[in-house]
Amino acid sequence: MKNREKPYNRKERNDRPAGGRSGGRSDFRQSGRSAERNDFRPSGRNADRNDSRKSGRRQGAFENAENGMEDGELTRLEGRNSVREAYAAGKTIDKLYVLDGCMDEPVQRILAQARKAGTIINFVTKDRLDAMSETGVHQGVIAQAAAAEYCEVADILEEARSRGEDPFLILLDDIEDPHNLGAIIRTANAAGAHGVVLPKRHAATLTATVAKASAGAIHFTKIAKVTNLASEIEKQKKEGIWVVCSAMDGKEMYDLDLRGPIAIVVGNEGNGVRPLIREKCDLTASIPLLGQIESLNASVAAGVLAYEVVRQRKMQ
Repeated sequence: MKNREKPYNRKERNDRPAGGRSGGRSDFRQSGRSAERNDFRPSGRNADRNDSRKSGRRQGAFENAENGMEDGELTRLEGRNSVREAYAAGKTIDKLYVLDGCMDEPVQRILAQARKAGTIINFVTKDRLDAMSETGVHQGVIAQAAAAEYCEVADILEEARSRGEDPFLILLDDIEDPHNLGAIIRTANAAGAHGVVLPKRHAATLTATVAKASAGAIHFTKIAKVTNLASEIEKQKKEGIWVVCSAMDGKEMYDLDLRGPIAIVVGNEGNGVRPLIREKCDLTASIPLLGQIESLNASVAAGVLAYEVVRQRKMQ
């Protein structure tokens, strides 16, 4: 494919062979940086991370996440006062469960806070709340708080610029299993991806289970949540980022040029990437399967594709 310029020219979109792209990516790198900064760094950490105090905090956070502690922050909040104060403090609430039919004023105030914050609201039965409750005094309200803070996609792109690297993002479509999400976030961090993007609905959120499965990587990886993944893909293409969809019937990943600004899209292992999302992507990549099994776990597929990006970047 030819280089994508800004603004993006859709007439220039053609399949490109591996190694077929050159130059045209300087807008993602800060001027004045030396050529050595363009060497790919899997950890994405600067030298000053060797500071003993930072290392100690980092190790402590990883140990807490392994134990499900998330730096002492609870991810489930029960009771009206707890939930109301969490919103007042600016805490990120992913989901709110409210007793269906409850119309009293305190609950209505919480609902107003939730709508203002963009929280997903679920009206459920008392039996459902009782089953979810760990304290037995939910008062008709249970909130699922994020185990880590979300960022904006712009923050992920700024992270790439600050490192002097081409953007590398992992976009997830309908990944609902928290263990898969945690494993993908862990891989994203290890592979030097600048961030992970999740859809607001039909996706796992940053729970304690995700934190543990990520081995603490949720605390060191930028994670954004967007309302419409298809629209976000269009925005990224306008920024000059090539979007690659993972699919069994795509072109073998070794035959694609995955260098430069890149975002890989991974769908759930049951249905894969949704057709609407797939048609927005520039390329479709497949992973060779040489045995009797016809598919890979979503987190494994994300890891294989991510490290093919690593391999190609290290070779350029």
